[in-house]
Amino acid sequence: MASSPYFANSLLQATLETLRTQAPFSGMVERDVAWLVERLSVVYFPQETTVLEAGGPPAGALFIIKQGVIEGEAPGRNGTRLLQLTGGEMFPLGALLTGRAAVNRYIAASDTFCYRLEAADFQTLLGQSRAFSDFCTRRIASLLEQSQRAVQSEYALAQDDENRFTRPARSLVRQPPLSVRPEAPLAEALSAMDEARVGSVVVSDAEAKPVGILTLKDVLRRVTLAGVPLSTPVASVMTASPATLEGAVPVADALLLMARRGIHHVPLVEGGRLIGVISEKDVFALRRLSMEGITGAIARTEDPASLPALAQDIGAFAHNLLAQGMNAENLTAILSGLNDRLTQRVIELESRASKLPDVPWCWLALGSEGRMEQTLATDQDNALIYANATDSERASLLAFAERVNQRLAACGFPLCKGGIMASNSRWCQSLEEWRATFANWIHRSDAPALLHASVFFDFRPLYGANELSGALREWLNGSIKDNRLFLKRMAENALA
Repeated sequence: MASSPYFANSLLQATLETLRTQAPFSGMVERDVAWLVERLSVVYFPQETTVLEAGGPPAGALFIIKQGVIEGEAPGRNGTRLLQLTGGEMFPLGALLTGRAAVNRYIAASDTFCYRLEAADFQTLLGQSRAFSDFCTRRIASLLEQSQRAVQSEYALAQDDENRFTRPARSLVRQPPLSVRPEAPLAEALSAMDEARVGSVVVSDAEAKPVGILTLKDVLRRVTLAGVPLSTPVASVMTASPATLEGAVPVADALLLMARRGIHHVPLVEGGRLIGVISEKDVFALRRLSMEGITGAIARTEDPASLPALAQDIGAFAHNLLAQGMNAENLTAILSGLNDRLTQRVIELESRASKLPDVPWCWLALGSEGRMEQTLATDQDNALIYANATDSERASLLAFAERVNQRLAACGFPLCKGGIMASNSRWCQSLEEWRATFANWIHRSDAPALLHASVFFDFRPLYGANELSGALREWLNGSIKDNRLFLKRMAENALA
């Protein structure tokens, strides 16, 4: 390998050459690797030395294993080693990416030498090297898979021989589907539900195709409390056009649909015809925690102070899913759905308690949250969009956003170190201001602009006046659709 123009020092040159043989450094531009090498120190850990304890203050440094073996031990698991890391691997990535303490205890399984990079330099490198940032994200998913395999062994005796999440959804159907016609009176539908001892009835047409569903919760809200006569046709109070799934899809798909739609019953079809209904209880019949229990508790709570405990329940529920074999992709999607519910409740309760101006506004999720790729400890990336407002009205919205950001932090979503939050005046703007901001990034197309675009352009509405988000999305799509230069630079930035 030719000498780098960056170094005359032979030790630094040797370090650079060593790193350049390993991912992600082999895929990074040389100036970024050189920048990194200048900031590394070498530390030594004798065998069985604790390198990093779980808990405590936020992780202060990244370690890159130069030589030796590091093992990760989860607290409270009687010394079970969940991870084994060798030369070239890095830790604790998750803690550094989210600004929290390490979850695992890291121990030198042999005499080990590591390169050490201070946390502040790690964050800087994330921002300046897309290749490094992308690798860290992918590595977290890989470590999650390793952790999953280790945790599964603890639950092996308690699980079915067949993985419940990969089996066909139809395998959970225990009885013929309960169905009534749209013109059937409510009395008939309720009597059938009572006799079958089920919590829902599907409304089907003459060809057995589902056109609606009625659940016990619907009955309470739409019939009992509304005083609707039992002679009323069920079509008048059913939920029309219910979400359905083919019976052959994996159980994980049904659970994912429940999380995204906030529902607890899914009709299954084959060739469009009803074959049965599965509920969340069917999936988690033996589990204490369930999506229904968590989402119900979130919806019922009126005290924001109780939401952090519910956030912990989400974490425990995720651990159960992990142990039962759910893959990382589905797990993050379900977590994102539950985190959405929690965040929406935080915003709703805080908006009730605040004297907000009579101005339409919408809370936006950005980045991984916008893409529904959240993990347990994803930090906050959010913004706020509003219609035209006075300075005092904008100040009220900013103060409100600050309270929401702090509430979310109390629930375990760390404040964004880069300040990409709705409480930052830069990211609390009117529709016209957001258009101008986006237009500026598109026009400039330099590295900072592309970095912002990669975070902000994945926005989605989470709470409030969704039409504001829709208007911004429509404008953005039209602005970049034929902008080949911007799209080319975004693609190059993603591959850098």
